[in-house]
Amino acid sequence: MAPAPAEIIAAVATPPGRGGIGVVRVSGPDLAPIVAGLVGRTLAPRVATVATFRGKNGEALDQGIALFYPAPASYTGETVLEMHGHGGPAVLSLLLNRCLDLGARLAAPGEFTQRAFLNGKLDLAQAEGVADLIEAATTTAARAAARSLTGAFSHEIHVAVDALVELRMFTEATLDFPDEDIEFVRAADAAGKLGAIRERLAEIVARARQGSLLREGLGAVLIGQPNVGKSSLLNQLVGEDIAIVTAEPGTTRDAIRSRVEIGGIPLHIIDTAGLRPTADTVEKLGIERTWAAIAQADLALIVTDAREPDHPADAEIAARLPAQLPRVIVRNKIDLAGLEPMRDLKNGGSEVLLSAMTGAGIDLLREAILGAVGADEDMEGSFLARERHLQALHAAASHLAVAAAYLELSAPPLELFAEELRAAQTALTAITGEFSADDLLGVIFSRFCIGK
Repeated sequence: MAPAPAEIIAAVATPPGRGGIGVVRVSGPDLAPIVAGLVGRTLAPRVATVATFRGKNGEALDQGIALFYPAPASYTGETVLEMHGHGGPAVLSLLLNRCLDLGARLAAPGEFTQRAFLNGKLDLAQAEGVADLIEAATTTAARAAARSLTGAFSHEIHVAVDALVELRMFTEATLDFPDEDIEFVRAADAAGKLGAIRERLAEIVARARQGSLLREGLGAVLIGQPNVGKSSLLNQLVGEDIAIVTAEPGTTRDAIRSRVEIGGIPLHIIDTAGLRPTADTVEKLGIERTWAAIAQADLALIVTDAREPDHPADAEIAARLPAQLPRVIVRNKIDLAGLEPMRDLKNGGSEVLLSAMTGAGIDLLREAILGAVGADEDMEGSFLARERHLQALHAAASHLAVAAAYLELSAPPLELFAEELRAAQTALTAITGEFSADDLLGVIFSRFCIGK
């Protein structure tokens, strides 16, 4: 792994705006000139020191606390100086510009964490956990990001890779004895070892998929005929009246978007125009946008009137949905139908009886939403996975599936088997950054905030 650049970088590490405290962070190979120019004296390592930060002519710019971390015992692995002063934009700008005058340059987004990665303080999955922890929208997501940051996700990947390496070593050694390869494979139970690796990988994928929901959220679209209560249901889920509700069918003409948290998962709800034949030009446009929203959704909530459970129009709407789209049937208006709240699992799907007007059965709907996307299990053990992690995991699983198929042949082609194991290992190590292209690193760290 290439070492970090030798330039000194500096940035404001606290969010923009006014606050009680603001932090300017500096990192580089030799910060003696910057410490001398700003503080005017030597700083004890890792000791909070009250200091007056001074400008070019010795004038006081601010007074606060200086923290000095000699390399390599710092976040970046380089020497780091942090100045904790008052959190006004003007004073932080003075401190930052003073650092630049003393030889630093402005840090790029994520450059401090990138240097930590390049200097071996974090692997790539841990570095991404830093950004995910900052951006976490729910407490559950924050805990999952913290697990990635502390190395729990990386540890699982390393265990799987170590098992792969062991199997690869055995396979490569077997290739040196081509006349006895089948006996070698059977004696060492290569199929059993490969099966154990695939089981472990399947568990990692399941936890990563749950973590992806925590990170990205879930897009749910409310669809159904006009006047079945979609807008009322949206208001009930969100907890406030954000959609207009009237007895007139076709009130909702455009998609209304809102966000709510269910079971620690951010749920992005879209209320759409009612689906029906119409000659109204504006309503037609709304219906077109409804189908566009359905094409992008992770979940469809099909809202119907509980007094008409077998309406042909509802069946037509369900039939037009993408076959792979998870769905929940919502039988609304049970207060008018004289029914009780209930959740029923049928035909591999879920049906919920509720009243959007009174709120009866809303908790059952929340359970059904989580169940429809496989998020009704404990999320506390999940990893806050990114899309590239899932792609790498799926690629590794695919290579291992091919490898397993080779072992089922009467004369296993060990060269091809060994190549599939190598490809699976490469896919997994890309998660932790052991084998990553420079352009990939640039994309990942460019999405971090400046100062981190």
